[in-house]
Amino acid sequence: MSDDGGLGLLLLGPAGATGLYWMLYRYYRNTDKSHAFERETKVEAKPVTGAEQDRKVDEVKGTQSKRIEDDNVHDYRDRVERIRGDSS
Repeated sequence: MSDDGGLGLLLLGPAGATGLYWMLYRYYRNTDKSHAFERETKVEAKPVTGAEQDRKVDEVKGTQSKRIEDDNVHDYRDRVERIRGDSS
């Protein structure tokens, strides 16, 4: 009956792997602590309305240009504004 110890040791491997997998799954997924946004958050929807400022300015049809006029893609120093803190 000394084989019973060996059989228990062999079964401990798959059982330990299953337990480790389940523990890591629960730790990283947090399925019991998930926030159910659809059920727990109420969002009041309002109809979309326009104002006087929302008017059509220009229309471009059938353009073949690959670039937008007056873009600043290559002028990265003009696009990025540095935040300067008070030195006092």
